[in-house]
Amino acid sequence: MRCCNPVETLNGITPGEIPSEILSAKRPIVLKGLVNHWRLVGEGLRSPEAAVDYLNHYYNGKPCLVNFGRRGMDGRYFYGRDLRSLNYDTLRAPIDDVLKKILHAQDADGADDRENPYHSYYISSTSVDGHFPGLRQDNDLDIPREDRGYPVAPPQMKIWIGNQSVASCHYDALDNIACCVAGRRRFTIFPPQQFANLYFGPLDLTPGGQAISMVDFNNPDLDRFPRFRDALAAGFVAELEPGDAIYIPSMWMHHVEGLSAFNILVNYWWDDAPLHTGSAMNALYHGILSLRDKPEHEKEGWRQLFEYYVFGPGERAGAHLPEQARGVLGKLDSVSARQLRALLINKLNR
Repeated sequence: MRCCNPVETLNGITPGEIPSEILSAKRPIVLKGLVNHWRLVGEGLRSPEAAVDYLNHYYNGKPCLVNFGRRGMDGRYFYGRDLRSLNYDTLRAPIDDVLKKILHAQDADGADDRENPYHSYYISSTSVDGHFPGLRQDNDLDIPREDRGYPVAPPQMKIWIGNQSVASCHYDALDNIACCVAGRRRFTIFPPQQFANLYFGPLDLTPGGQAISMVDFNNPDLDRFPRFRDALAAGFVAELEPGDAIYIPSMWMHHVEGLSAFNILVNYWWDDAPLHTGSAMNALYHGILSLRDKPEHEKEGWRQLFEYYVFGPGERAGAHLPEQARGVLGKLDSVSARQLRALLINKLNR
């Protein structure tokens, strides 16, 4: 089953130049040919071996975490049968050694080597600057971020390399531009309103750090997951070729399939929130602890308070108070954020 709604595609853009209005659209958009000028894209079009040679030219020898896919998982990095383990192993290994394994596993003989317990390999979310210094010189983008008048973190540039694979549907708390460098990728994307229709798995054990959908998109069990039909009706799909990119707004869920025997993706993550803000996942965990099991009438009251204090306009709750009396209802900065964090730590430790 596939989504029938295509992601909007922007053609005719100048390679390397991201129209600033794209990031304010807050909806997925394919940027056709955005990075087809990258040297790494050109090497990948020559051959996987040429792309690997080019990467190894910049590799500094530092190992990274690598996902080693076991036999029978068919490239779907997922849970084990008991949902208390994963169907792959994550090990620290030198990247150049793993690149050799990825190339070898392209071939049927390599994949069927019975002495090897692993069937596929996936280098995921690895820092370009930390492992391939200098690669940016001919392979980079400038993200046209708005000056918001407060300090923000710079974009993170990550690289993903592997065989034919599936990154099960998940969400990221950061805005994202994903660039298809080698091989082809299919993105199936859902707005945040579809979260309940995608049947996410445990929070305690997560492949890649984020909860993932339990639905097998290639063979969905609609008796077990009937609302998945509604998610598909509201979802979007895009297939990217080398040189294409896609913008995915924060918290839009996405299922990513590497369709080729050799795949490289480079992505940029960024957050326009002030540097002093913390992880919203911490608030979710604390909400499960302190609110989920309250009586329904009490939860409704807290729902109204959260709407007023958190999800409504930031300045609303303290607008009627003198500025000197607003405390945490006023404008937060790095100092007041540290004070609030210390207050929370103290309360949690009681």
